[in-house]
Amino acid sequence: MPTLRDQYLARLKADLRRGGISRRSFMTSAVAAGVAVPTALGWANAAWAQTPKKGGLLTLGVGSGSTTDSLDPATYEGTVNTVLAYTYANNLVEVDHSGNLVPELAESFTSDDATTWVFVLRPGVEFHNGKTLAPEDVIASINHHRGEDSKSAAAGLVKQIKDMRADGNSVIFELEAANADFPYVMSDYHLLILPSVDGAIDPTSGIGTGGYVIDNYEPGVRVESSKFANYFKDDRAHFDQIELISIIDATARQNAVMNGNVDAIDRVDPKIVSLLGRVPTLEILERTSTLHYTFPMRLDSPPFDNYDMRMAMKLAVKRQELVDKILLGHGALGNDHPISTANRFHADIPQREFDPEQAAFHYQKSGHSGSVQLSASDAAFAGAVDAAQLIAASAAEVGINVEVVREPNDGYWSNVWNKKAWTASYWSGRPTEDWMFSSGYTADIEWNEAAWRTTDSAVRFNEIVVEARAELDQEKRRELYAEAQMLIHDDGGSIIPMFANHIMAVSKNIGHSEDVAANWELDGAKAPERWWREA
Repeated sequence: MPTLRDQYLARLKADLRRGGISRRSFMTSAVAAGVAVPTALGWANAAWAQTPKKGGLLTLGVGSGSTTDSLDPATYEGTVNTVLAYTYANNLVEVDHSGNLVPELAESFTSDDATTWVFVLRPGVEFHNGKTLAPEDVIASINHHRGEDSKSAAAGLVKQIKDMRADGNSVIFELEAANADFPYVMSDYHLLILPSVDGAIDPTSGIGTGGYVIDNYEPGVRVESSKFANYFKDDRAHFDQIELISIIDATARQNAVMNGNVDAIDRVDPKIVSLLGRVPTLEILERTSTLHYTFPMRLDSPPFDNYDMRMAMKLAVKRQELVDKILLGHGALGNDHPISTANRFHADIPQREFDPEQAAFHYQKSGHSGSVQLSASDAAFAGAVDAAQLIAASAAEVGINVEVVREPNDGYWSNVWNKKAWTASYWSGRPTEDWMFSSGYTADIEWNEAAWRTTDSAVRFNEIVVEARAELDQEKRRELYAEAQMLIHDDGGSIIPMFANHIMAVSKNIGHSEDVAANWELDGAKAPERWWREA
């Protein structure tokens, strides 16, 4: 347990980082507390290096984005839109550097039974148009994603909400059933709080409460923003301007950061990590994460409506080869379900291996013959096309003819993914099992990329999700989530061969805290808010 002296020195360091005291005051106080001068000086230098500086431009080169993108948060997908979301708007709560849930637009959130949740709003928060945040803005913003006809990517997350109402400066959520993890849902980047008029929001206005105001929006090209003078977080949003540039091509993105045309990039190709690491002006930030690469086989498209065909393809994949050749070791094996070892309730399911005999057995049993197409683009992830070729090669050893279709990068997410029968995809993962399942696997959501909805296992899975979110006994929840993972592993339509690390290249002129978040790329997609310019 830290001593009183340790706690005092920790507060001194924090005060110096925030700019609350001068270096001279820090040195004087530290030495008075018995710290040797060289040690105190070293601490001062380290703390000073982490002190945010104000001003300047941050330019991010992001490996996602499409000309079909929209400002409507219900449609957001990809890192560029996640960063954009957190640049101009906020949520009721947010996930901090360490993966903890903390208040954001809400100053507190409480529940006695996990069914009724009360979010008390932070007073005096201002939208970019001058409106003051009020409960009706929260209700209208969440309602934008609700309803039977909703096509929002967050529709599955908010379906559990039975009712919302204002109570003074609070918003009360009544759920259909208890959900101990419900506050995490409110940090989803789709569920931004936007200003309302007469009970409705304008989803494409680009007006939020965030640290930056959108000046120029060119979907699939760039977004330019400037600092919002009345941002409610005094210790955030340090830059004067932010520029997000969509650079889908991995080589072009890496050249941009090497040449100093951008300050940071996401999704560094593992093949050139060592090369970028030798550039004296750059540092490599790598974080273990819940990011995983998928190859969903849609059950609403033959031949993947056949269980044996799906199982044959799962058994025809050499997962270790993909980790070795695509990730170059910057990740770990996947096991055909989306819950990583970083999640609380990860199930210890025996690892699926390449098994040509069993793959051939299931393939023959499926009755399929001829080729099957696998659509891929490096818009999905760096090396997606190469990964598809490796899958085709291992499938050929089984006697399955996989034809790899190289799709264009632009428009991939709107024209190919979630439409064609078998594609390459990726998920950044989610902090909780319920959030991940409710984002990509339950029957009621648009982003159920494998269209896994009607089999007996899928029906049971959907029952488990509802049951588990209401279960407050942690061991019972663990058992339920283990069964859910096994159902996806066995019957689901997604091949999930690997979990990848987040790998970013950042200019040494950009400052950031030592603890960079791993829930999304680019410091939890909040680099514009959390980072600063050193020079």
